[in-house]
Amino acid sequence: MGYRWRRYTTVGAVLLAAVSAPLAQADWADPFAGSPGLGDPYYPLDGNGGYLAQHYDVTVDYDPPTHHLTGSTRVDAVATQPLRVFDLDYSGPPISAVRVGNQPAQFDTTGEHELVITPSLPLLPGLPFQVQVDYAGPVTGTDGEGWVFSPSGGAFVAGEPHSASAWYPLNDSPLNKATFTVHATVPQEWEVMSNGVRTRDVVQGANRTVDWEMRQPVAGYLTTIAVEHFDFLEQRRANGMPLLSGFAPDAVKDKEIESRLPEVLDFQEQLYGPYPFDAGGGIYGDTDLKFSLETQSRPIYAPWTDMDTLVHEITHQWWGDSMSVHYWADVCLNECFASYTADYLWPERKEGKDVDGMYRDTVAKYRDDPKFWQIPLQNPGAGREFTSVYYRGPLFLHALRRTMGDAAFFAAIHDFVTAHRYGNASMPEFRTFMQLRTPQGLDGFFTAWLDREERPSDDFLYPGSLRA
Repeated sequence: MGYRWRRYTTVGAVLLAAVSAPLAQADWADPFAGSPGLGDPYYPLDGNGGYLAQHYDVTVDYDPPTHHLTGSTRVDAVATQPLRVFDLDYSGPPISAVRVGNQPAQFDTTGEHELVITPSLPLLPGLPFQVQVDYAGPVTGTDGEGWVFSPSGGAFVAGEPHSASAWYPLNDSPLNKATFTVHATVPQEWEVMSNGVRTRDVVQGANRTVDWEMRQPVAGYLTTIAVEHFDFLEQRRANGMPLLSGFAPDAVKDKEIESRLPEVLDFQEQLYGPYPFDAGGGIYGDTDLKFSLETQSRPIYAPWTDMDTLVHEITHQWWGDSMSVHYWADVCLNECFASYTADYLWPERKEGKDVDGMYRDTVAKYRDDPKFWQIPLQNPGAGREFTSVYYRGPLFLHALRRTMGDAAFFAAIHDFVTAHRYGNASMPEFRTFMQLRTPQGLDGFFTAWLDREERPSDDFLYPGSLRA
């Protein structure tokens, strides 16, 4: 104990001497500064080093007519190194004050989303600390990278790989997932939806305050808030778990699809193990959104939602949410599995479709189209990560299934996603894991399907029963 005390005292003395240095963006070179990113090759400034966020407590007051947001976010974190300066990711309304450990802190903003904080006292490694950030101002609508405004006057937050920094400061990387609570106040005629369990919904005078709590760790882009004139659908699973879904005024037609959510969850559990969260549901918008998004426990659905979309986004609760990517180059773990489950496994098991025939028809259609095979499934490249994983990912997984056989394939993917529950995984880990579950050599198969920008040879394109 004495050694630890002397060590921390020595570190603290050095930090106190350095704390008067000019405020600057945290960088890798300063041993007492948290890095301004976590090393993702596609998005090098996403996330921040020097600490781990453990919980976000977000309090917001939102006025739909003016789009004005008043917010105060508390970040509970633990320092992983000595810190005289560190970053949060934030791109929302102007900041009025920052406190670290109940003491005012210096702050500055740089780049697209770096909030650089210099606490009045340095932070010591291994010790917890709290950051409180106050901010206020109008929010700006985006095309799916933050705030999205609805025809009714409502709004919600959605975007991948970024969106959370538009409404609260955070360590914005899937590598640093944390639990999450939001307290939202809106005019009383509006409703609020978010992630997890609704723990309070109270009308006082002209205002409504709603609290939501996500008790399992969540990546920033998978958090959301939605303010709307919702029509609610409440369901319960056979085990008693609550399912709460909300529908914007012109999205009530989707209630019929959402009513099948218990059936979809039962189906997914047979494949991937117990549902990983305390609650479920969906948020159905009526704005012209080009995508649906697997926001944790309660996906956001675009107006064109169909059964395929529902199954796809619910698959993500295992592949993408509970188990998140390590880096965005690993996005096939998210989208290949969600697409395969929705496009192949659901039609096969629930509708009796001939999925081998579907596979052969698709390959025949695109066999001689070089563009179809160009973007690799693993490490597709920044800006191309949300492309081939949707249309070629299902083919890859079906070919892998036919190579390994059903018993080995389904047991392996169940065990892989279960082993990484509430954590992160990479495509290299997946390749190694699958190889361990079959005596057949998979190196050539994985290279042909995941690494190259050309059609796999027929041996890998038509394995097993696909040769017929």
